[in-house]
Amino acid sequence: MEKKDLYDNFIQLEHDAQALLTRVTGLKADMAKALERNAELEMENKHLREHLEALDNTHAESTGATELTKSKANLESLYNEGFHVCPYMYGQRRVDDEPCAFCLDVIYGER
Repeated sequence: MEKKDLYDNFIQLEHDAQALLTRVTGLKADMAKALERNAELEMENKHLREHLEALDNTHAESTGATELTKSKANLESLYNEGFHVCPYMYGQRRVDDEPCAFCLDVIYGER
């Protein structure tokens, strides 16, 4: 290999290294922006969840709503799947998912 070819190869290698460094620097800047945006979104998400929880608590206090017991939650799940849970038609499929006042009373009524 001639000295000129060797020198040209070093010059080309230097240009390639500089291009790679420029690309890595750009990727690093993009990564920093993405991480910063991610942190902002996580904080905003946390803040919104806290606000939503406060609204839910306020709504529950104002309506007097309480958490369903496990058994009533199971009945609610069956009702939402289209089945009667009232003693009059228990286990039968609700026609066209029509609401049933008796079922709703069993699930949400005060007993």
